[in-house]
Amino acid sequence: MSAMRPLSGKITVVGIGPGSLEDLTPRAARAIEESQVVVGYRWYLELIGGLLEGKTVQAFGMGQEQERARAAADLAYQGYQVALVSGGDPGVYGMAGPLLEALLQRGWSRESGLPVEIVPGVTAATAGAALLGAPLMQDFAVISLSDRFGPWELIARRLEAAAASDMVVVLYEPASHLRPRHIEEAQRILLQHRTGETPVGVVRDAYRPGEQVVLTSLGQMLQHSFDMRTVVIVGNSSTKAQGGVMVTPRQYPS
Repeated sequence: MSAMRPLSGKITVVGIGPGSLEDLTPRAARAIEESQVVVGYRWYLELIGGLLEGKTVQAFGMGQEQERARAAADLAYQGYQVALVSGGDPGVYGMAGPLLEALLQRGWSRESGLPVEIVPGVTAATAGAALLGAPLMQDFAVISLSDRFGPWELIARRLEAAAASDMVVVLYEPASHLRPRHIEEAQRILLQHRTGETPVGVVRDAYRPGEQVVLTSLGQMLQHSFDMRTVVIVGNSSTKAQGGVMVTPRQYPS
């Protein structure tokens, strides 16, 4: 470890938003600048590579959330100022949870433990919504279709409840090479409660190179491609697609 060790360590969990430096908040940029060691998923670190000069960097692969959290905790207990990088917002399917769980297992508490700060970031849901127009003007539910952390039966039950409630539904991680059919099952569930003409927005790599933004419908959505870097926004009964944008009226239907 080449970084000089301070008297006491600290962990800052930093939400980097979509990944473009333009969308990084000043607080997030400052947290990375003030850190000695930066820990994160390799691809996220590449996105913010311009901020890492002179830093000690520990890069991890996909799916190593627990390892990242433990590494950040170990370094902070050794006395280093650590930035634990998280895509989007660290409190929304991000690294804040794994980090706090790792610390609590060591007996940490906010009152007496080492300092921990969580810096929010722009989420995939809000980034995608901005590119589509204004689809999140009423209540909405965010559901991940990944079954890495829970059984598909539970995900399907939550999706059923959200679909029946007429909330706008935001789908994270709609497909991967290991589970290509979850998005098909999600469409089937949604079509039980919504028409095939319901507007749907599909956004991949929001505010990053190769960005793709598609306006389609619930009935036609499977004509498009999905992966882990895609967010899907399914409108409610009052959402409309018009003039190249997707809009949910702010006023609730009477």
